[in-house]
Amino acid sequence: MSRRRALALVAVAAAIPRLIVLLHERGAMLASYVEKSDILARQFLASGTFGYVPGEPSASTQPLYGWFMICIYWVAGRHWWTLGTAQVAVSVLTAILVCELGRRTVSLRAGIVAAVIATWEPYLLWHDVHVNREILDQPIGVAMFLLAAQGTLTRRRAALLGVISGVAVLSNSRLIVFPIVLAIYLLWRGTSWRAAILVPVLAAVAVAPWVVRNKVEVGCFAMTTDARALWKANNVNTYTTLAAGKWIDDVPDLAGRPPTPQDTGTTYDQTGEKVHVDECAQQSSYTKLVFTFWREHPGEKAKLAAQATRMIWDPRVGLDEGRNGQGGALDTIRTWIEPVYVLPLYLLAIVGLFFVPLPLRILSLLFIIFETAEGWVFAGTTRYRVSWDWVLALLAVVALSRTPLERPFKRTSSQ
Repeated sequence: MSRRRALALVAVAAAIPRLIVLLHERGAMLASYVEKSDILARQFLASGTFGYVPGEPSASTQPLYGWFMICIYWVAGRHWWTLGTAQVAVSVLTAILVCELGRRTVSLRAGIVAAVIATWEPYLLWHDVHVNREILDQPIGVAMFLLAAQGTLTRRRAALLGVISGVAVLSNSRLIVFPIVLAIYLLWRGTSWRAAILVPVLAAVAVAPWVVRNKVEVGCFAMTTDARALWKANNVNTYTTLAAGKWIDDVPDLAGRPPTPQDTGTTYDQTGEKVHVDECAQQSSYTKLVFTFWREHPGEKAKLAAQATRMIWDPRVGLDEGRNGQGGALDTIRTWIEPVYVLPLYLLAIVGLFFVPLPLRILSLLFIIFETAEGWVFAGTTRYRVSWDWVLALLAVVALSRTPLERPFKRTSSQ
């Protein structure tokens, strides 16, 4: 099979099941599954303010998904089919990149299989067509892996990796130190320090406009001012709340807490009153509380880290109390269908680690360990893991091929 036909096959495999889900969910997509990026996008197009209230800019979330939605809404309007088809296109791009990664690592046929395994994960088939900011983490992650795995990079490619890793931070602020991790890996692979240093430097350049904007318009240099979410994942009530099957949104708030930016948006929508929020002061206050918790309750934090690891890697989808679809047919998929799919993937990925060459093994483990460590700092849930489950699919295909790889990313004459 030619490379072009293989990529077309993978694109169709990714698109068709998602389009079916999209048609099924068209009535609920922008009604039951809306998150704050959608609100920010609508407010920006209505008033020119990236915030929840006209004239009150906010830095309460990582911005990339909001920008993505702004572009779609501005070009084609806010409809289930506009956002839905755009997100299906992102999923198709992810599958194509995974296929290319598998082709360069094992073979074209293995690339097809890896892409299909990754794109047909039941949770992703559902999640990718609903409003969720993690969908952009998928193609960005594959692009970073694809570049880093080449080992010795030229300055130009290292610069490209730096920009992409900076965009990754704009999509997911928990990746803020990942460009440094990639640079260390490249140095170990033999990339010159002049090239490797470009990764964190260009990542910083990529995020700088957003950080400077926050200083000018919000009042502080920050990737996000939503330290309250970090605090909700790091306090004495977090463990028992999560152990009860709830999510960090259900962790009890501080008594008399000030309104959040989202709260002021609700107030404005209901009454027309504008309430100013000092997001920077709130960020500082909640951050201090988090560090105090870590310092004074190390044992509790260790319990939270262990709990996060279990929640991230639990093959069952987290059945958070009160979430959408609870008690319906989706519970069967989350409790039974997803584990049937994911458990063999886990086992094959573990086997695959023994068949890949050391550089590819280390890079795979860096991605896997880093996403787990994110949960140690914040909290763990299925949707934080699945964005990089294509790493497991790649390793699984290597296990299925049972072919030790001596020279990864070298094309054969037939490819």
